[in-house]
Amino acid sequence: MKQIIEQARRLAIPSKKLQQDKTKVAKLAFNLVRKQVTKYSQITGVEFGGSYVKGTWLPNKADVDIFIKFEKSTPDKKFVEISKKIGFDSMKKFKPYVRYSEHPYIEATIRGTKVNVVPCYDVKKGQWQSAADRSPFHTKFMLESLTGPMKDEVRLLKNFLSSNKIYGSEIAKQGISGYVTEVLILHYGSFQDVIKAIAKLKKNQIIGKPTKSFDTSIIIIDPIDSNRNLGAAISNENVGKFIIASRAFQKKPSISFFKSHLRPKIFKKNLENTIAIQFNYKPRSPDIIWGQIKRAASSLVVQMELGGFQVLRHAGVIGEKNDAYLLFLTQSLKIEENFLREGPDIFFEVESETYITKNSKNSMMWIGSNRKILSLQKRRQNDVSLFLNDLLKNHLNKSGIPKGLKADIKKRFKIIPAKKVTGKCIKEAVAELVSTDATILSFN
Repeated sequence: MKQIIEQARRLAIPSKKLQQDKTKVAKLAFNLVRKQVTKYSQITGVEFGGSYVKGTWLPNKADVDIFIKFEKSTPDKKFVEISKKIGFDSMKKFKPYVRYSEHPYIEATIRGTKVNVVPCYDVKKGQWQSAADRSPFHTKFMLESLTGPMKDEVRLLKNFLSSNKIYGSEIAKQGISGYVTEVLILHYGSFQDVIKAIAKLKKNQIIGKPTKSFDTSIIIIDPIDSNRNLGAAISNENVGKFIIASRAFQKKPSISFFKSHLRPKIFKKNLENTIAIQFNYKPRSPDIIWGQIKRAASSLVVQMELGGFQVLRHAGVIGEKNDAYLLFLTQSLKIEENFLREGPDIFFEVESETYITKNSKNSMMWIGSNRKILSLQKRRQNDVSLFLNDLLKNHLNKSGIPKGLKADIKKRFKIIPAKKVTGKCIKEAVAELVSTDATILSFN
């Protein structure tokens, strides 16, 4: 294993030339931002943040984060207005655009490197006014805590997570963030020790020292805020993948774990029971649309199961031309026309009479061995395509779909067999939906 880890470490550490190039981009961006902030009295300072300044960035994932610190008394409207102005003006030569977290921030690409200009409030530790306020404290803490060798261990862990497709905190991924990898290395000491610990992870295991209780699959306490559980942002699926990948690497170490080796095993017969809802959406931040389509897919699963359809897996995915897809793998696209409904116990007089009166005309009824009145009811729809079409056309307000998407879906939507979708990323999402999870195949 040591030989494999040493080989993987060389893949994870950027070359001196790449480090020099990245430093030039970072200095250029920083100077452009610093030039703009002098125009505003509300700004108390500008500083680097994230993996670049901490020296934990990967050769192929090296964003540069620049934080603009505002006086804590700055009104929210001014905070947003000024930070966007600074971001756009400083990055105007590099096609800047807005991204969203709790507050909007500006992103641009300079010589292949993403640069994020992020606003935060200049506050004391623990007196957070926005989610980004912790970031400068994270940076300072890690710069003081991580040794040089530990930084390379962070890179090694990041590369492992990235190759196993569980790295990244964005809403679309819900994976392990860069900061979490730093916390794990700091807690356990090395990549190998993290893998050993995660392979033996227990449900609700706590990493760190909390000041209150949490209930998530994994609990990772933020070292600079003991009330914050970093594990809450990681999906159960990604926690599971992390555990499986760690066990597999321990059982059979290989450099392939650091080279995007995973290839899902596709079961094409499952395509026959997979359906897609396609619609176009009004342009908005990727962070916002991803959150909306994930909630929409989950809400429709609830409605479909209430309608009698068993949904095995589901996903939401964004295309390349402001089009989105909600994907569902079902047990069957068609179900029985009739279903059994259980009524009240015969000893509940009023309820029994009401149930009989309501259902006697159109339903076959009898008394079951459990003393309850049973009726055989006809479904409104037994075809999932017709069910979804009726739901989205006639009952959209009761569908549970986020308000932000309703106008888009109301304007136009299509329900199509998933095997007929087009576009590379959409086809890949469908293939993943009907495949054995690639991480599980690591044991082979």
